Amino acid sequence: MELTRRDATAALAAIGATGGAALGARRIRCDHDPAPRPEEGISDEQITKTMIAIADVVYPDAVSGIDGFVGGFLDGRLDDRSHATAIRETVSELDERAREWHDGSIAELPAETRDRLLREVGADSAEEDPTGTLAERARYYVVNELLLALYASPRGGELVGIENPQGHPGGTESYRRGP
Repeated sequence: MELTRRDATAALAAIGATGGAALGARRIRCDHDPAPRPEEGISDEQITKTMIAIADVVYPDAVSGIDGFVGGFLDGRLDDRSHATAIRETVSELDERAREWHDGSIAELPAETRDRLLREVGADSAEEDPTGTLAERARYYVVNELLLALYASPRGGELVGIENPQGHPGGTESYRRGP
């Protein structure tokens, strides 16, 4: 199943993010000021590369087009200042662990090692908590963020039998059919 940036925009709209407007504004701003701001630490490009690498191990094998999809979704999500700061801090801390434990950034590691890192940190079994431990924040801001993007899009929702995710019109016919 090929995901596109259009699917990312649909997912952003479904969760109530500003979607296309944020995406366009972010692109214009990045064209004029591509460098990260000093107070932000890790750049948006590094966050996107890391999240794409993690999506590669979190998403089902049937999914393709991850780069554009995750990049498009993050364009909208990184526009929310407080949420973006928390994503940035969590991804940065995860990347530090990858460097300490596996001698490379998450984006540089093989898929098996990325999967093992998430398990070693505890993100596979932790309860999500935006203010908790690294495992809880990784679950909330990284794993769940990526899964939200996938399953909030109509095409991604089809993978788990959600043909009409919340926020996407399906007409009265979709409510009359059985599962």
